[in-house]
Amino acid sequence: MFAPALTRRSVLATGLLAAAPAFAAAAEPVVETAQGRYRGRALDGVQVFKGLRYGASTAGPGRFWPPSPPEPFAGVRDAFDYGDQAPQMRSLLAGSQPMTEDCLRINVWTPEASRARKRPVMVWFHGGGFEAGSGSSGLYDGSRMARRGDVVVCTINHRLNVFGFCDLSALGPQFAQSGNVGYLDLVAALKWVRENIAAFGGDPANVMIYGQSGGGRKVSLCFAGAQAAGLFHKGVVQSGSHLLVQTPDQSRALSTALMKTLSLAPTDGAALQTVPIEQLIAAQRTVITEIGYRFEPTLDGVSFTAHPFIPRAPARTAKVPMMVGTTQTELSNQLGRDPSVYTLDKAGLAERLKRFLPDADVPDAIAVFQASAPQASPTELFFRITSWRSYIRNATLMAEHRASLNGANNPTWMYQLRWRSPAEDGRRFSQHTLDLPFMFDNVDRAALLTGPASEQTRALTESMAGAWLAFAHRGDPNHDGLPAWRPYGLKRRETLLFDVPCQAVSDPSRTEREFMTRYQPVRATTRDDS
Repeated sequence: MFAPALTRRSVLATGLLAAAPAFAAAAEPVVETAQGRYRGRALDGVQVFKGLRYGASTAGPGRFWPPSPPEPFAGVRDAFDYGDQAPQMRSLLAGSQPMTEDCLRINVWTPEASRARKRPVMVWFHGGGFEAGSGSSGLYDGSRMARRGDVVVCTINHRLNVFGFCDLSALGPQFAQSGNVGYLDLVAALKWVRENIAAFGGDPANVMIYGQSGGGRKVSLCFAGAQAAGLFHKGVVQSGSHLLVQTPDQSRALSTALMKTLSLAPTDGAALQTVPIEQLIAAQRTVITEIGYRFEPTLDGVSFTAHPFIPRAPARTAKVPMMVGTTQTELSNQLGRDPSVYTLDKAGLAERLKRFLPDADVPDAIAVFQASAPQASPTELFFRITSWRSYIRNATLMAEHRASLNGANNPTWMYQLRWRSPAEDGRRFSQHTLDLPFMFDNVDRAALLTGPASEQTRALTESMAGAWLAFAHRGDPNHDGLPAWRPYGLKRRETLLFDVPCQAVSDPSRTEREFMTRYQPVRATTRDDS
């Protein structure tokens, strides 16, 4: 009998419920930032500061505008609780905190707030596409990583969906950057880190950005966007290689439909800034249903004058070290929510694949993937093929384009998580989000995802958390617990397979990779990436 259906949302929600440990009476460290003094809490060798503002409220006239610096304050503010999160549809990806436009918040975990130390800084961008989520999930708790690796960990909230990516540039120069203000929030957070993180014991000259799913997409944007250049020194793109942004025609179709749905004059951007949050959220859902894609980053001619990684990788960050990777069966999360997928036969597999591939390609796809995995069931083949089309193809292109830029190999390490979770009788294989509990060292918060703690989960935590920490410290993920892992190049295509045990392999999925070269990269606007 299968366990209850598991979704990425339910795992994050379960983690959230576990995210608020009862702090025993402990020291309350005070840190002075450029804006004022914050009081945090200390527990088990880690000092935690939550809900700090890295930007002012974006409500009212700040809506659809680039972020402004936070206001300075007198006295000492308590930083005990997560701050407000971005307005969004109610879902399990959202936290329990209020949804307001005063959502530009950052949380910090540090072994010790002291200017005498210069620890690596790890800035996490949450998942949920560009539409949902927050930095307060229990899976993102940075306590163990800060303690394990002597690093400073940060998570942030920022504007999402229509609040962060509504292109009103046609309405006048005051809205020139409105289509990408959610990305500009990331930039503002990194500027706050550069200005303030030394007070928490962090090194502003050694900052790693990382994120999974939608968070990986945000890391992709920072590698490509002009404003983020120089604010980080390495990055990890986990299951979210974002190669293409919306065209102006696409983004303006959304904003035009939004104004019509709200019965506003097509040029009245000021009126749109006064629409109540719940009404604006409801209107965006209507528009998304009508248009068929979401509010996401766009080619605005300011932040992005070209697509992030198509037709080539951005030259300005070519030498910034990157890790990029996926799980093996990403879509066993999203597509695995349908119980009927677990009873597929060969005919059913072929029929379902027609939603993802041209009809004429389906027999070849099945033959190629079956040859690589002779024991795989039709269900597993379905997950493998669709995951390649929707995630792994994009990640491979990202690594290829970086490896070939200017004819030189650039510091890029590629990986794939292949460990098969025993949760839900193993039916999800290596699903989207499975990396989170291991690289955050939070397996105890994610039993629904990983199964109970075991020798295997402990071994995988050592491998993955160790790699992320080594990368934060040195810009190279190799450590004593891994086989030698070479940077990705077009000749050898070196890839680290995270499993028990791990393996470093050259071009581990050659035939699948070659088959998928017939397809263009997937645009995030056309599918569910939550």
